[in-house]
Amino acid sequence: MQDLTITKVELFRVPPRWLFLKLTTASGIFGWGEPVVEGRAATVEACIREIEEHLIGHPANKIEDFWQMIYRGGFYRGGPVLMSALSGIDQALWDIKGKALGVPVYELLGGAVRDRVRIYGWVNAPTPAQLAIAALQRLANGFTAIKFNACEKMEWIDSPAKVAEAGDKMAALRAAVGDDVLIGVDLHGRVHKGQAKAIAQVLEPYRPFFLEELVLAENNDALRGIANFTSTPIATGERMYSRWDFKRVLEQGTVDILQPDLSHAGGITEVKKIATMAEAYDVAIAPHCPLGPISLASALQIDFNCSNALIQETSLGIHYNVGADLTDYLVDPNEFQLTNGYVPLLTKPGLGIEIDEAKVRAAARTGHNWKNPIWRNPDNSVTEW
Repeated sequence: MQDLTITKVELFRVPPRWLFLKLTTASGIFGWGEPVVEGRAATVEACIREIEEHLIGHPANKIEDFWQMIYRGGFYRGGPVLMSALSGIDQALWDIKGKALGVPVYELLGGAVRDRVRIYGWVNAPTPAQLAIAALQRLANGFTAIKFNACEKMEWIDSPAKVAEAGDKMAALRAAVGDDVLIGVDLHGRVHKGQAKAIAQVLEPYRPFFLEELVLAENNDALRGIANFTSTPIATGERMYSRWDFKRVLEQGTVDILQPDLSHAGGITEVKKIATMAEAYDVAIAPHCPLGPISLASALQIDFNCSNALIQETSLGIHYNVGADLTDYLVDPNEFQLTNGYVPLLTKPGLGIEIDEAKVRAAARTGHNWKNPIWRNPDNSVTEW
């Protein structure tokens, strides 16, 4: 009988901005996770070292018990650091359990409801014309859906020119790719309540797939007025960390797509629960994932299992990936097999991917200290990045 007691915890900070976790059991079965807050990798690493005493000696198959122990066992709970640490551990535990039983994680969640998942790729360029070129390159790479940032630095209430610029970018993309391609719009929380309707209005004629983080998550109450103003689906969730955060927007009835991140929102255990909650409110999920291969593989396990999974973000070729890309730490770089805009069902046990451990260990010797930029307005006041 396999001894799934956890005996070893290893962390690897690897370029471009990721933190990988390896848990090893007494029987030698190991699992990988990706616990990180972008720009706070060292902080999450320290959090896992604090949790390590609870990990060593714990049976890896008792996933729900471990989740509850870490979440409820601390008087202070939730938030990006603790939940991201727990997320990566949770991913690794599911990876171990799937490998021990010889099945993909989605089989343990109830089985697959689809045989492929549509994914979208990022486009990023400073001008509308350059964005259009970047979008056509994405289509040439096999994508049928894309996403872009519509706004750069924004004042609390900015000029009509800034609003028009967002519309110009969207217009150029739609003209370049046609109506069959899905175009998600990420506002990155850069727009404030007072100008959100104007931004939604200028984008709507070009039929966005969704408007993501039109306002910051802490201002989600402002979505009530916006949801009644635009026909474009409203999406949010990358900076929300548990089912209790998502419960509020579901009760408000203002969101059409939830975007929990498998490396921030409690891992596979919690995101499955969030997806089930969303289904009861007739709301789709589209997991957020600008991170590495382990986070993506975890998200895909949810996508394969949840009927309300709409589409999956991927960091393949994203502008953040400097020094390493999504597939660089995989034994087989074609593991995700993008075909006609879709990733087919992963069939290997656990998370369904094989990490090249030698590459990970070598890259960790370089490490990283990635931080997001600090943006300031012309008057030198700090603004949202």
